[in-house]
Amino acid sequence: MLTQTEADRLIAMAKLLEDPPAAILFPQPGEKLELGLVSTDRRERLIADVNRGRIRLTKCTFQERDPRVTVLLRLDLDGPPHENPDGTVLPCPHLHMYREGWWDKWAIPAPPALCSTSNLADVFREFLVYCNVQAVPPVQRALI
Repeated sequence: MLTQTEADRLIAMAKLLEDPPAAILFPQPGEKLELGLVSTDRRERLIADVNRGRIRLTKCTFQERDPRVTVLLRLDLDGPPHENPDGTVLPCPHLHMYREGWWDKWAIPAPPALCSTSNLADVFREFLVYCNVQAVPPVQRALI
């Protein structure tokens, strides 16, 4: 388990895409995408991923996590409400943030830049920026 100090450091540090493409191809409904992230000093490795819903096309989850699968940040869009351990209930969109001893069980309302479901590719790019990923290339929707 990560300490809160370590999790906060990983969330805040500047990151780069490990193998930056010219453009990120956003996954189709029912598909997933995983991107390797690396700290600017190349000492830390993390993962950013997307998991798309198959039935509700606007249901989507974006995560930033360490390779041991500890979720640091998770944005849930157009899914069910979330109940925090203190009983407060948050509708979607909401942002889960690592909390020592609770993993990703706590969520807050999503920041405004991460709330739209009209263009999920744009929101994913904003999520990467929120995760402090530097030099994020364009995120393109695949043609159906």
